[in-house]
Amino acid sequence: MTEVTNKRKGKQNLAIGEVQSWEKSEIGISGKTSEANFSITLYEVHTIRIQVSKDDDFSPNPYSVIGSPKKLDFSVVENDKFISLETSKIHVQINLSPFGLTFLSPDGIVLNQDDPAFAVSWLGTEVSNYKKVQKKERFIGLGEKTGNLDRAGRAYTNWNTDYFAYGVNDDPLYMSIPFYIGLHNNLAYGIFFDNSHKTVFNFGASNNRFVYYSAEDGDLDYYFFHDSTVSGIISAYTTLTGRMEMPPLWSLGFQQCRYSYYPDSEVMTLANTFREKNMPADVIYLDIHHMEKYKVFTFDGEKFPNPKAMVSSLKEKGFKVVVIMDPGIKSDQDYLPYAEGIEKGLFVEYPDGEIYEGQVWPGWCAFPDFTKTETRAWWAEKMAFYQEIGVDGYWTDMNEPASWGQFTPNLLNFHYEGEEVSHRKARNIYGLQMARAAMEGSLLHNPEERPFVLSRSGFSGIQRFAAAWTGDNVASEEHMMAGIRLVNSLGLSGVSFAGYDVGGFCGESSKSLFARWMSIATFAPLYRAHSMINSNDAEPWSFGEEVEEISRNYMKLRYRLLPTLYSGFYKSTVDGLPIARSLAIDFPHDPHVYETAYQNQYIFCDKFLIAPVESTKEIAKVYLPEGEWYYLFNDQKYSGNQVIYVDTPLNYLPVFVKAGSVLALQSDVSHTGEKHDGILRLHFYNSKGKAQYLHYEDDGHSMAYKNGGFFKREIEWASTGEILHFRKSEGQFASAFHSVKLLFHGLDIKKIKFAGELITTKKENMAFLDKLSELDPLPDQLHPYFDIEEIQSVTIDHLAEAFSIELQ
Repeated sequence: MTEVTNKRKGKQNLAIGEVQSWEKSEIGISGKTSEANFSITLYEVHTIRIQVSKDDDFSPNPYSVIGSPKKLDFSVVENDKFISLETSKIHVQINLSPFGLTFLSPDGIVLNQDDPAFAVSWLGTEVSNYKKVQKKERFIGLGEKTGNLDRAGRAYTNWNTDYFAYGVNDDPLYMSIPFYIGLHNNLAYGIFFDNSHKTVFNFGASNNRFVYYSAEDGDLDYYFFHDSTVSGIISAYTTLTGRMEMPPLWSLGFQQCRYSYYPDSEVMTLANTFREKNMPADVIYLDIHHMEKYKVFTFDGEKFPNPKAMVSSLKEKGFKVVVIMDPGIKSDQDYLPYAEGIEKGLFVEYPDGEIYEGQVWPGWCAFPDFTKTETRAWWAEKMAFYQEIGVDGYWTDMNEPASWGQFTPNLLNFHYEGEEVSHRKARNIYGLQMARAAMEGSLLHNPEERPFVLSRSGFSGIQRFAAAWTGDNVASEEHMMAGIRLVNSLGLSGVSFAGYDVGGFCGESSKSLFARWMSIATFAPLYRAHSMINSNDAEPWSFGEEVEEISRNYMKLRYRLLPTLYSGFYKSTVDGLPIARSLAIDFPHDPHVYETAYQNQYIFCDKFLIAPVESTKEIAKVYLPEGEWYYLFNDQKYSGNQVIYVDTPLNYLPVFVKAGSVLALQSDVSHTGEKHDGILRLHFYNSKGKAQYLHYEDDGHSMAYKNGGFFKREIEWASTGEILHFRKSEGQFASAFHSVKLLFHGLDIKKIKFAGELITTKKENMAFLDKLSELDPLPDQLHPYFDIEEIQSVTIDHLAEAFSIELQ
């Protein structure tokens, strides 16, 4: 009986076995164990790829990684127990019997280690990598995942899912990014498991022996990263999977969506109301009701009899138009896209060649196979329909792919760039490839203009093609806070341009909730309000005068901050770091940032500390990390490494500015296409030591920035020396600002010396938010108002060449 049981155990879990042979190459080492082939490949000194397969050949994901192996300096050390591959950043120790990996820092400290018994193992086709848990180890990232900032103690599934009104702890959601960062002993490492099958990441749920990640099929194919900082690891990951391009400036403005605005008269009324109410906005979305019977590449002739004229009228008012594109193609021989797809063999099929059909908005539909080059090219060509009308951006929705019933058969065939795979391998990258097709279509028809694509679904690398939003959220305080964590986690995972539906897509937002959400989203990369059909109006003026004024204040602040925000987006295209940064990036080993009371806090544009708080709270606890911090609205200064209590009236979100920061603001505009007054307002916040700000401009819409069409300069401030250095500008673009107004916070500057001339500063009062109207004269209804009194300022010419300013 014992013998039979042991045999069964052996069959149940198949471990990788002992190393039988290996060889060194110019880019790493490869070899065989008793059960599998393995390869360890160098991509950078901080990035190493591990591949393990029971098959003779590896079967990689062709979509996520754009980096390539490199010939780097490395050494291989061998003894009778292990092989060690060593770069200047990582040492990988390969245990020979049995196979198992230990990743160490160059000074020999363990970063990450396989479980010695199981390491790489198979349960049927399921492949897993089991890891030892290091002392007090934390785990962050993994993209669009609910729950706490620290993932320890929970397990997560990557399987792109259409999840209407998901709960704040539900999993999985729409997007899968199998990349996480481990933290322990003041060290950090990253792991990207590049397998597009359904995967599970277990960070110690239901066991205290190991953590692991597994895929239901395919290879064990992962990249290991190590750097001295979390930001370095994120940059390494985005070097591998790509970074976003500069988006059009208009996409950073306020965006208004509803399921749905129709007919065209309602769309025009919406646009007119924004302008009449002096509420800046740039984008109006057209959801599924703009289509004829929900068919993509159509407009409803009754609701929108002349869409080109409507779009033209919107453009005259400064609005851009984004249309929804769903993948489902209605099964109707009289519908040209369906007939073409059938004729050209572009749809997903059953193994016997029959076209797969599922039910979505138009009824029974066929689904384009976006894993096929010809399909992506065809989709891009069909987008000429929208380009001719004047559409500016594209919203790829339902691209998990979603269908009624929520259970796509796994036996379906996908081309997968010629590999021919099932739905099990193709599902998680379907949305990524649809977003790619949309971006390529936008560029095909308008190659001189930057595309804007917003995608609900995606996989690692989605940042190259689209912005992301967090799907069908709910109008609740809990969802507002959960959305912040989702966006911050996406940022930890390489997706910088992300946001949530302000006000909540499902349900009805209260007045206070909407006001608070509008203020928080001012400091989100994507600023979009969205609500669903059969719900109350949810535009910023729909909740009464008080909420309208609060919303207007924050919308105007967003537009004043566009120089700071645009420069922040440029920086993200260069280093891959998020615009909304979880505190875990800059303070990864500070235990306070993982406490539930503070885990929603984040750094925005490297300057602001945002402390989100529910609209129901009048006082909030805020954790100020290391450094010094100014309360944005009244300049009160605080020391870091402490918890403070802050009043949180509805019209003031807790926002702090890091000492040493330079904030760049412009004058009020009603949309990004409107000219400002030409004065760049630079706010300098006093600190000890040296501070830097990188200011960036371009034309905001074209590709000229890729060929030198930009204005870029560094501003350095050594406050101890009381000198501001404006470095020589780079690029061939003339700045849109003819003057610079300097405003000094925490400094008593009587005069400045500029261009050999002594100039006296002026004192003025200023406020970042306007005073609210006291609509109710009762004392307990009065709103607080903050301004900064007698701030010293001076205005000078904005020169392209280098210059310095002495502060006196």
